[in-house]
Order: sequence, then structure tokens, then C-alpha cells
Amino acid sequence: MPVNSLLSAVSEAARAAGAMAFSRWRGEFESWDKVPGEIVCEIDLAANDMLRQALRKIDPEAGWFSEETADSAERLMCTRVWVVDPIDGTRDFVRGRPGWAVSVALVEGGRSILGVLDAPAREEHWAAALGNGATLNGVPLHASTRTQLPGARVPADVLPRADAHLTMVVRPNSIALRMAMVARGDADLLAAMRWGHEWDIAAAALIAQEAGATVTDARGQTLRFNSTKGEMFGVLCCAPGIHAAAVERLAERAAVAVVR
Repeated sequence: MPVNSLLSAVSEAARAAGAMAFSRWRGEFESWDKVPGEIVCEIDLAANDMLRQALRKIDPEAGWFSEETADSAERLMCTRVWVVDPIDGTRDFVRGRPGWAVSVALVEGGRSILGVLDAPAREEHWAAALGNGATLNGVPLHASTRTQLPGARVPADVLPRADAHLTMVVRPNSIALRMAMVARGDADLLAAMRWGHEWDIAAAALIAQEAGATVTDARGQTLRFNSTKGEMFGVLCCAPGIHAAAVERLAERAAVAVVR
């Protein structure tokens, strides 16, 4: 399938799941903790089922890796893998806040080749294909071009004292949407200093990269998806001109945080 047709089909699947979730948002539904601190709701599961059916019709040979599906080693044998978070930012969804999105990536050879975020509560649809740029609601995206770390805009509710020279901007619960803010030029830097799951960032990483941002793990190393554990140590998404300075600034904290 031509890349434009493939991206269009994936966008349609994400929009459908997003529309279903949006129709239930701020309504009545059940939610619970999968483990302490990790919330899930019945809409996560419904969106997961919708996406699995739709995406497997688009590429039935691709493996499946989703936050809301029990993992299987079979995906490691697949050339391509769907990496999905049915609702990234569930905490905002449950609280009636708009900082959530459907996240879908198609990974091949360890890297994302398609990425889509659908955020209906924000009227935003983000899409990217490897080598073809990124768009928001059909408009091409251009990432931040900042070259100085001091004053860089960071989606955050609070900053460590060591980072007081940075500038806080609004922080959606979805890390994918925070990365998308860098892609749009609404933020200059997003740094997560903990182990996380690939499904949280696989789509947003491609969107940000195709918009011109630099995206690595928290130590400045290249991201690789569809790993055995499906995890990576943090993410650093920022304007290319401040990436080296950010890696240097975070190095000591990363060295401590990576141990678990």
C-alpha cells in the first residue's frame, strides 16, 4: 500500500477510536488501578479492541504491542509491529481534562515509520510518515529552533531547583502530546527521566522527528522500538540546537535514575 494511503487508513482508524472515546468522555464509565499509580478505564479497553480490529485489517502481518493487551513474544518475530496506546493520558481522560490522545505507530526494523495521534478533546490530529514530514490537522509542522537551553519552554507543573532557568508551559497528562508540543514549536524541551513503555512515545517520536526535533532516550542514545521488554530509559525530545546541552545537563541525574 502506498505510504499516503497507509497513513490515511491509520488516521481513519485512530479517528474512529478517538471519536468513540470522546463520546464517552466526561460521561459515566468504570475506572480502576491496574497497579498502584497506573489507572485504566473501560474506554481504554474499548478503544484497544477497535484499533486492533481496524489495524489488523490494514496490515494483518504486523505484530501487536499495546498497553491494554497482554504482551506476546510473537511480535519479536514480525517485520512490522503496531505499537499502540489506546488512550495516552488516561488520568486526564478520567478527570475530564483534554490532555489525552489515541496513539498509533507502525514500527519496522526498530524504528517508527508511521505515527498518528488523535486528540479529539483538543480538536487535534497529528500524523507523520518516515521521510514525509509531519502535520497537525493537515498543516505541516516545524519544531522549535531554539539554540539556548536557559529559558527553554518545558511542559511541566513544577521544575527542580536545578532547572529554575527553564520556562514552564502547560502540561497535558499525555507524554505523547507533550512531545507533540515540541513538534509544533509550542515547547522547546521534553525530558522524562524514568523507565517507560514504548507505546507511550513510538508515534510522537516520529511526529517530532519529522517536524525537525531531535528525539533520543534520556541519555542521548538512539531510540529503538519493539525491544524484548518494550521499555526504554526515558525520552529527550527537543530543539536540535539544545540537545547536546540538555544531555549534558541531565547526565548525572540519568546515571542515577537508570539503575533500578
